Amino acid sequence: MIHTTDITNQNIKLHVNSKRDTPILTKPLLWLITLTTGVVVGNNYYNQPLLGLMAKDFHVSEAAISMIAMLTQIGFATGLLFIVPLGDMIKRKKLILSIFLLIIASLLAMVFAPTLGLLYIASFMVGFSSVVPQMLVPLTAELATPEKRNSSIGMVMSGLLLGILLSRVAAGFIGDIWGWQAIYYMAIALMVLFMLLLAFALPDVKPTFQGSYLQLMHSLIHLTKTQPVLRLSALRGALGFAGFSAFWITLVFHLQEAPFHAGSAVAGSFGLIGAVGALAAALVGRIATRVSTYTVILGSICILLLSWIVFYIGGNSYIGLITGVILIDLGLQSMHISNQSAFFALNIGATNRLNTVYMFSYFAGGSLGSYLAPLAWKYFQWNGVVSTGFCCTLLVLIIHICYDRRPKKFS
Repeated sequence: MIHTTDITNQNIKLHVNSKRDTPILTKPLLWLITLTTGVVVGNNYYNQPLLGLMAKDFHVSEAAISMIAMLTQIGFATGLLFIVPLGDMIKRKKLILSIFLLIIASLLAMVFAPTLGLLYIASFMVGFSSVVPQMLVPLTAELATPEKRNSSIGMVMSGLLLGILLSRVAAGFIGDIWGWQAIYYMAIALMVLFMLLLAFALPDVKPTFQGSYLQLMHSLIHLTKTQPVLRLSALRGALGFAGFSAFWITLVFHLQEAPFHAGSAVAGSFGLIGAVGALAAALVGRIATRVSTYTVILGSICILLLSWIVFYIGGNSYIGLITGVILIDLGLQSMHISNQSAFFALNIGATNRLNTVYMFSYFAGGSLGSYLAPLAWKYFQWNGVVSTGFCCTLLVLIIHICYDRRPKKFS
């Protein structure tokens, strides 16, 4: 584990290779980026195990409070679309530090929102502003040497998924002890800390896009039209994350029912179990150097399908849920890293915009899953949620196989 003193130590140096005009990614900087990614992305997921507590505080139904999770993901997708592309147009460091100020303001609004309507707005803004990780991932791809790109992305993505999962754990336990607002106070303190660390250590990378903001946004459409690898990755990611979100949104409601009768702390603790899947992220980059991307993704989809079968058969037992959580996190994360590695390898000087198209689709899919899950729960309970996730994943498999049956084209 890296300590703050290690990060702020003068040992952090940005070495410039004579053959490239961007700094090279050092281990301390990679650790800082990884930790920042995990801490910031957690802002989007604190609410999920706390929905039951929020519903009681605001005296509203489960369906009404579930809008918070959906609006956070919609906000995130919107931020991805309108903020992240600026990373190709504005100096990355200046942009990231400015966004941190918006994150802090949004978290404060979350804590002090007096009505459900204002809480909805604050939730949207938390998602809208917490897009820093999706600028740090392409930055990692740019700074890393080609032979270390996959493993570096894998490490940052491990931090991202661990942040998603462990944020649920922290929020669940802290919410049970001190109330749902407490985790947001802690998040504000963490944002201030990491903003200061990045102000010291983050390099300045020259923008690659010279046009106007309108031209920048139009280039997103052009990239989508002209890059089939990007389109396929985006569609796979969107449908996979739709099912994933459907599971996590309704898990807390499922655990409140018989035979579990558990609270937010138990729901949050499942994040620790899902961390097993996050640990696979660093390994995927190494496997991808020996196995085609097509094969890695096909295996990942099969793991996702297996997770939904396990949820259906054993979803009313802790053993079944634990097994399914490990599988769903392992499958989604493996597919996610492989998707990103595929389009980052295009190397066309548009890493932020490529990532914008992909991640916008990814979280648009997550928003769809967050919308469908409460409806499925309302009318069909747990089996409805499992069916929703299974159908989304089955579509991923069909699209992946039908796009090209020849694995070599995905290598």
